[in-house]
Amino acid sequence: MDPRSFPTKGNLILAKNSLALAKQGYELMDKKRNILIRELMELIDQASAIQTEIDSTFTAAYAALQKANIELGIRYVEEISQSIPIDNSIKIKTRSIMGTEIPLVQGDNNSAPTYAFYSTRESLDEARMNFDKVRELTIRLASVENSAYRLATNINKTQKRANALKNITIPTYQALTTTIVNALEEKEREEFTRLKVIKRTQTKKKNQKNK
Repeated sequence: MDPRSFPTKGNLILAKNSLALAKQGYELMDKKRNILIRELMELIDQASAIQTEIDSTFTAAYAALQKANIELGIRYVEEISQSIPIDNSIKIKTRSIMGTEIPLVQGDNNSAPTYAFYSTRESLDEARMNFDKVRELTIRLASVENSAYRLATNINKTQKRANALKNITIPTYQALTTTIVNALEEKEREEFTRLKVIKRTQTKKKNQKNK
């Protein structure tokens, strides 16, 4: 038998304190879950808007690229594309939302053209700018989707902890507190009855002596 379940006033105080802490913990877990869900909903809306913008920008970019291929020739456009350097500017930082590490993906958006303007057409400029925008949007989308995934994972963990407190820990300490209180009250009644019997016996003996 767990010594903490013995019906003593000390154990009653411990049980009440544990119950209060469990209730406080549940309230904090519930607040944390609500905040994370609100953040997640905002990220989902952002991801949807970014994805829509990516789709329309991709459409414009490929239309401009097709026009550039026609005006300049596919081979010449391929030669220009090979002059574009590898992008190493992407950096990842983090920020915290209620203990959840959220990635912040950043990249250099100032990409200068690698070709001469006199030998190309406006369609190539339009294609380059649109593809640059797609790159920027893709970086933002990656950051938002990764953040949403991490928040969803943390929400699931928080929900499990809140459920454990609500359905297991709190009822356990409530039952323990009730059991100890009932046992102590029963002891007090027994002690009160015993004292009454002792007092009545002493009074009876005293009356007999006086006679």
